Amino acid sequence: MEMMNKIEYRSASIGLPENETDQMIVEGRAIVFNTPTLLYEHGDNKYYEVIDARALNNCDMSDVVLRYNHTDQVMVMARTRKGSLQLLKDEYGLSIRATLFNIQPAKDLYELIKVGAIDQMSFAFICEEDRIVWEGNVCTRTITKIKKLIDVAAVDMGAYGDNTSISARNWFEAEASSRKKFSDLLQRKRLLNTYFNSKWF
Repeated sequence: MEMMNKIEYRSASIGLPENETDQMIVEGRAIVFNTPTLLYEHGDNKYYEVIDARALNNCDMSDVVLRYNHTDQVMVMARTRKGSLQLLKDEYGLSIRATLFNIQPAKDLYELIKVGAIDQMSFAFICEEDRIVWEGNVCTRTITKIKKLIDVAAVDMGAYGDNTSISARNWFEAEASSRKKFSDLLQRKRLLNTYFNSKWF
């Protein structure tokens, strides 16, 4: 199982600021720290994820773009390198404030956010370090270090909604498979011990 250096996607919320201006401004909470979120269930096992409050320390956020559904098939809506996208880190997580470019896709997106048709956002990142803890049937993966923030996106369905992102499912399915193999190995070992103990002692 190897998920490091692969892009993963997670979500939170997005909306409009209370005081509207002539500019198309959107705000959202991209990352929430220290909050266990159930991402996946497999049989009796539950898999939670937590973003550690120090995960963004030394994270590369030098050039982050705002997209729609993380796709490069639609033009970029805002960008940190051009100052139209601001990333605001505090003790609770990472918020964004974006002044959308004056292009038609951004206008369409703004209207959808305005009427509440789109109210979630997601962030894409590369994990550098994590920590896995099992307690009974509960697995908690804590992201302790994010190597690079790739983008933030307004999305139809967020990773923390009913549909877990593909990358998250892949990670947890691999973890579930690894745990099952380990469990099967222990069971075989117990059976072998029982056999040899009853045969020779």
